[in-house]
Amino acid sequence: MNSSAMGRVVQVICAAILLFSATAHADVTLKIATIAPDGTRWMTLMRAAAKEVKQRTDARVRFKFYPGGVMGTESSVMRKIRIGQLHGGAFTGGGLSVAYPDIKIYALPMLFANFDEVDYVRARMDKVFEAGLEEAGFVNFGIVEGGFAMFMGSKPIKNSTNLRDEKSWVPEGDAIAYAAYKALGISPVVLPLTDVLTGMQTGLISTVVASPLAAVALQWHTQIKYVADVPMSYVTGILAINKRAFNRIEPADQVLVRQVLEATFDRINASNRVDDSAARAALVEQGVKFLRPSDDAIEEWRNASRQAFEQKGKEGSFDLNLANEVVDLIADFRRQEKADQSE
Repeated sequence: MNSSAMGRVVQVICAAILLFSATAHADVTLKIATIAPDGTRWMTLMRAAAKEVKQRTDARVRFKFYPGGVMGTESSVMRKIRIGQLHGGAFTGGGLSVAYPDIKIYALPMLFANFDEVDYVRARMDKVFEAGLEEAGFVNFGIVEGGFAMFMGSKPIKNSTNLRDEKSWVPEGDAIAYAAYKALGISPVVLPLTDVLTGMQTGLISTVVASPLAAVALQWHTQIKYVADVPMSYVTGILAINKRAFNRIEPADQVLVRQVLEATFDRINASNRVDDSAARAALVEQGVKFLRPSDDAIEEWRNASRQAFEQKGKEGSFDLNLANEVVDLIADFRRQEKADQSE
């Protein structure tokens, strides 16, 4: 082989090496933050899923978790994802709304009245919201139920007058809940989830809105004596991973990771309703009293919620048409339920 031919062979080999280097997928460690404390069912199942993924990919894909809010607020976690310090996080719907505003529709105040309505709507709408998150640049593995959030505090909350006498908490970034409070003549205290327990302990806030499951998991129940027994909002949790980071994983391993995590999130979603019921029972055993507010108060809160819903929808806080699609589904369910009861 002459020198010219040899040179061409070397060039081809070098080009092949460069091409392989450019397209090869390196081993990936995904750094995931969550407010969930270690030892909760969420973290136990997530660590089990991570172990399975590591084993089945021969350690090509690993997860490193930062539990207990050590990476800061949800907005801080989102910023760290943007700069590559983290690759994903476990978020509430509100926490993800910066990237995909419509994901907070499920949590609109006083949207659902019971779990039957939730099940009916989620069976028809979950895939829509999951696809929306993917289009927004976040891989996800299903929506996890967190229960119904209710007013909780150290004093009974039977009506709006009681609320006006309290220092009511609103989650950071939850403009809809804030607008609903303002419609009721209440000036809420805005705090991130990570600061709520300290806020309750120091007296900065005296009333929170949380599900029994969240209240127990985050230790808020230590500051609670009364619960207003009416669903104020439906809580969801989502593990969202930056798509660019996820795409560093080999395609075959991506399929496996999705399979493992989707199965895990199905288990978490199913168990959380049972756990929420158990958390409620634990609160009752602790001496917490669940008191239903007056019908007039519930109607007043519902009207204020609807006013905030329409106001923020028109302002473009979320897709009002998509939200109304959910509202219409709930109305359909209620009509069917009423018809079944009359037969």
